[in-house]
Amino acid sequence: MIVNPDRKFMTPQEYLDWEERQPIKYEYINGEVFAMTGGTLPHNSIALNLASVLNSHTRSKGYRVFMIGAKLGVSENGSFHYPDVMVTCDERDRRAIKAIYYPCLIAEVFSSSTEVSIAVKNSNNIVVFQR
Repeated sequence: MIVNPDRKFMTPQEYLDWEERQPIKYEYINGEVFAMTGGTLPHNSIALNLASVLNSHTRSKGYRVFMIGAKLGVSENGSFHYPDVMVTCDERDRRAIKAIYYPCLIAEVFSSSTEVSIAVKNSNNIVVFQR
């Protein structure tokens, strides 16, 4: 993630309205926006493989699997993120168009240079697998 150089604090609704007009995606954390950087090809391949396996195993159960470009809303008041892979089976997400709010699984592909501590500090349910 890259900090927005303007560093203007926004409300969650201002962020949602603003981001729709941007050419790239931004995450929203505590009123600040952070530009999403592109991943590497191995990163993308790992996320695709995971999403494919999850999709093939959960499709018949009515689960929905999303990849890199799908927005995760922690709550209506933010934060908003773009995880590598997420799965939802919650009825409240069935008609979602802009964001998933009730995932049952969130997966991030971490490299050795990724800042893991931010994600771990913000969740009670993160498991980090390392090679």
